[in-house]
Amino acid sequence: MRLSLKPLAVCLVVLMLVVVNTSVFAASAKPTAVKTDNIIKTAEKYLKTPYRFGGESPKGFDCSGFVKFVYDKNGKKLPRSADVQYMQGKKVERSKLKPGDLVFFTTYAAGASHVGIYYGSGKFIHASSSRGVMISRLDETYWKPRYFGAKRILN
Repeated sequence: MRLSLKPLAVCLVVLMLVVVNTSVFAASAKPTAVKTDNIIKTAEKYLKTPYRFGGESPKGFDCSGFVKFVYDKNGKKLPRSADVQYMQGKKVERSKLKPGDLVFFTTYAAGASHVGIYYGSGKFIHASSSRGVMISRLDETYWKPRYFGAKRILN
């Protein structure tokens, strides 16, 4: 009596595909969280860096230069200016903000003219023209009425 190995081979191939796909999905779910943590850790390294108009280096940052620098350091390229950064990613409701999201404000010009990185617990890290890289609260009297929106760049 001769047994066919075809059904066994098909079962093994299907089983291997299931195992490989499961491990690929499990592996791809984790890096997003790691990237978000890295974004925050990178941003924190530059607290108290002075403000410099047009700056995008540790010698001095403006708001969008700081955000671009932090994301670039973590392998995610962003445009240079706040208004163009606002065109990236997915819109996020204020109540659904997560660390690493970009928060935008209307300051000196209509639309998104200032940007920072949401830090968590109602705070964001940004390059302030008066105090350099710092952490502020979204509900501060200056920032609250100027809030323009938020975007999620990382999944």
